[in-house]
Amino acid sequence: MSKDAIILIGPMGAGKSTIGERLAQQLGRPWVQMDEVRFDYYNEIGYDNNVARAKHQEGKAALFTYWKPFEVHAVERIVADHADAVIDFGAGHSVYEDPALLERAKRAIEPFPNVVLLLPTPDPDESLAILTERLRQIPDFPPEAFQLNDHFLRHPSNQELAKITVYTHGKTPDETCTEIMGKLTR
Repeated sequence: MSKDAIILIGPMGAGKSTIGERLAQQLGRPWVQMDEVRFDYYNEIGYDNNVARAKHQEGKAALFTYWKPFEVHAVERIVADHADAVIDFGAGHSVYEDPALLERAKRAIEPFPNVVLLLPTPDPDESLAILTERLRQIPDFPPEAFQLNDHFLRHPSNQELAKITVYTHGKTPDETCTEIMGKLTR
C-alpha cells in the first residue's frame, strides 16, 4: 500500500481545509477532512454522545480529555483508510497531553513523509493574532475557542509530529500549495 498521503496539521484557522482541498485538486487525489469523518471512527470504539454531553457540563477540559482516545483512534484509522489522499486533521487531532496517546499518533503517521504543519508565521504570538482575526470572521465562532487555539498553536506535539513546516502569512492559498508541493517527498 502506498504511503503517499499528505497530512495537514495545525491550529484552528491555519488553512488546513483550504489548502487541503486545493492540493487534492492540483494533485488529482482524494481529499479527506477529519472533521467530516471523525465520529464514524469514534463510534468504532464506543464513543457515547451522552457521556460527551455530561463531560461538557463538567467543563471543556473534561470533554477534551474524553475525546483524546477517540481522536488518536481516528488518526490511526484515517491514515490506514486514506493512504493516498490529502488529509486535513482537525486541530485537536495533533495535540496530545498524554505521552502514550502522542506515541500512538507518531506511530500512525511515521510511515508518511509528508506531514505538513501549517502556521501563519514562526512567531507564536504573531500567529495567534493572525489566527484570532481569521476566526473572528466566522459567524458564531465560540469565544472560548480562542484560548483553546492558543493551546493548539503552542503545544509541542504539532512540532513533534510535523516533518515539514510551511508559513502561510502573506501568501495566497495557491502560493502556499506551490511551496508545499516543492517540499513534498515523493
